[in-house]
Amino acid sequence: MSAETLTWLNQNTLIGFTTRRGTAWHYRASKQGDEPNHYPGQIPVEDVKRRLFHWEPVEGTIETTYLSADGVTRLTDSTRKAIIRPDTGRILGVFKQGFRIHEYKRWLVDHIETILDDDLSIGSAGLLKDGAVAWVQVEVPDTCTTPEGIAFRPFLSAATSLDGSLSSTYQTGAQLIVCDNTLSAALASNNVKRVRVKHSRRSLDHVVDVRDALGILHQIADGFATEVSRLCQVEVSRPRWNAFLDRHVPVPPEHGRSRAMAENKRQALANLWNHDPRVSPWKGTAFGVVQAVNTFTHHEQTVRGAARAERNMHRMVTGGVDELDLATLHTLEKVLDRPLVSKPA
Repeated sequence: MSAETLTWLNQNTLIGFTTRRGTAWHYRASKQGDEPNHYPGQIPVEDVKRRLFHWEPVEGTIETTYLSADGVTRLTDSTRKAIIRPDTGRILGVFKQGFRIHEYKRWLVDHIETILDDDLSIGSAGLLKDGAVAWVQVEVPDTCTTPEGIAFRPFLSAATSLDGSLSSTYQTGAQLIVCDNTLSAALASNNVKRVRVKHSRRSLDHVVDVRDALGILHQIADGFATEVSRLCQVEVSRPRWNAFLDRHVPVPPEHGRSRAMAENKRQALANLWNHDPRVSPWKGTAFGVVQAVNTFTHHEQTVRGAARAERNMHRMVTGGVDELDLATLHTLEKVLDRPLVSKPA
């Protein structure tokens, strides 16, 4: 792995409700005396604050030195500032003076509590990029199951960054138990539940907007289950599946690296479709197509420049999951010559 090793993931992520969804893919049994990062039920709020958000970012000045003919020269840029993690000494980002820190305890725990107006049931939380990015995911205690046997957990996630890579983002979604995938809660709808708050001087003015814009988790569960059931009723025959692959992963006519990569990707998707228990139970349906592409992207696609966990989390909180699932459905629409994505009301 690149940025996040298995040790880092086990020390800087907390995974809850493991009796209902099992352990995370990066789970390793804790050594004697170590505090485990997996919880059979919800993660206590105080554990999130104590184990992950026990430090507060601070601002520092921007200074530099260089050697000139007159000796060592020191310069200070008063228009910019550094954001520092004081317990490790890491500089997480450099910004103009207008940048506002969104402290993790406040923006990812206290504000979620305000939004839900209820006790927190935290299902996962973590730090990435040496603490420059963080998230908290709130879930309902019980796993939901559709009549088709699809077990999922609706969630509300909150994420933010100290390196400028991410606005404070609150959104809804659903996680499938069988494969630890994140699927769009708006699987067949463009009415995506997502709110972003920039790191600006008027950040706090938008917290009420977040509460007004997001739905309740139980409503998300009902809507997601309805859409999944609908997609399970849409038949995708073997010729239509092959036609989908031709559109989704076209094979270049000339031999070379691009052709080999396309053929490998098609083979991986075919294996998921035909044999993998994360996908094959829904083979022959539109939901199976979505699940094949989503599972491949989350767990098998080559990841460069970041760890898989980081890339998957970033995809979730930035809306990449919605884009991925909806793009799959739009491609399948062309193959089936029928609408699959409902229009927003």
